[in-house]
Amino acid sequence: MVGSYANGGGAAPAAVAAEKLDELRLLLGKSDGDTLRVVGVGARAWGSVFCALLQDAYGRHRDRVQVRVWRRAGRAVDRADAERLFEVINSREDVLRRLIRRCAYLKYVEARLGDRTLHADEILRDGFCLNMLDTPLCPLKVVTNLQEAVWDADIVINGLPSTETREVFGEIGRYWKERISQPLIISLAKGIEASLDPVPRIITPTQMISNATGVPLENILYLGGPNIASEIYNKEYANARICGADKWRKHLANFLRQPHFIVWDNSDLITHEVMGGLKNVYAIGAGMVAALTNESATSKSVYFSLCTSEMIYITHLLAPEPEKLAGPLLADTYVTLLKGRNAWYGQKLAKGELTLEMGDSIKGKGTIQGVSAVNAFYELLSQGSLSVMHPETKKAVAPVELCPILKTLYKILIKRELTTNSILQAIRDESMYDPRERIEMAQRQSLYRPSLLGLPKADAKA
Repeated sequence: MVGSYANGGGAAPAAVAAEKLDELRLLLGKSDGDTLRVVGVGARAWGSVFCALLQDAYGRHRDRVQVRVWRRAGRAVDRADAERLFEVINSREDVLRRLIRRCAYLKYVEARLGDRTLHADEILRDGFCLNMLDTPLCPLKVVTNLQEAVWDADIVINGLPSTETREVFGEIGRYWKERISQPLIISLAKGIEASLDPVPRIITPTQMISNATGVPLENILYLGGPNIASEIYNKEYANARICGADKWRKHLANFLRQPHFIVWDNSDLITHEVMGGLKNVYAIGAGMVAALTNESATSKSVYFSLCTSEMIYITHLLAPEPEKLAGPLLADTYVTLLKGRNAWYGQKLAKGELTLEMGDSIKGKGTIQGVSAVNAFYELLSQGSLSVMHPETKKAVAPVELCPILKTLYKILIKRELTTNSILQAIRDESMYDPRERIEMAQRQSLYRPSLLGLPKADAKA
């Protein structure tokens, strides 16, 4: 059964769900009669699906857990989306019957006819995410007042794009000044910022949250993996990793795990978070190549081999044992290239159906986080203080000089000096290194720069 909802047979058998819930409540010190409060901040596709999965699994235990979602009020649903929503509703008998039972169907008829304007928070309460209309979710409890949503939350899910995380959690931090106990925060955001002063380093969403709220980093975890939100809600088998402090991650992995959604755990928070942002960079280029070559399998495989060698090279700068990241990084990259919004965005740019002037927040898709990630990685890796030895000239160069695809994407997306066709010129350049050589180059040289992740130089095993 797809998308079963509270009181309708959750995703986990009742006894198993109750046991997992009691385990987490005990860990968080919740007494009988004290509800465990889970709040999703942001209601894009993955954030909405994540909260819907929890509602499906644990919603029947309403005396012990409450799942709510915050999203901004006032976002109107346009006529085209209202028409599409009406089609989706009438194609799904279970959804149609649910809306009729809730006396909510008529407003969708009126919106279809143009006699009423729906709003994003309103339809989310009925189980429709504006960025994912074709995949109805379970009904969700939606709050539009941020202070009301988070002030007493035990677990907060960050479903915001990285570009909005700092601002929103800065506001949350003001509401939490009087808190005695610290909440747990699980961030789903895949993106980074670059800080160049006093030394070049990456700032991840979990670090933004900690800085903005004062919540210690040990209470903030990152969950990521090779997943497409709609497919996970439709119970396609998927896996993910939750990364963070030992005290929390194994218990949270158990709480989040479902038969079709396997959650592993890992202690390496920051590096996995950075990798989640890195694959978005190259996904945009993959979409461009696919569109410009009419989906040529050969051209796409050439691009894949070159971009993965660059990503592997960059992981040698970021991690003391980069080989441990190869599997998760390639899996996440693969699914993003197949069906992610960043690859979609690259395709639309190359076809001329979107322009850079339209920005990186796209109707029906949300924020294309790969654009800001291109800028951040380029800025960081172009710093002379991180110089590496060029294999041919034997001179010190900035790491970005050995990442031609990243350089090309920067000139296309950020500087706007080149057209999308330039990505083909980059992968067809006769002077391009054999991907194997770039990987061997990374393995031969001592590239690890712990300062990029805000670690001291001596912390080579962090």
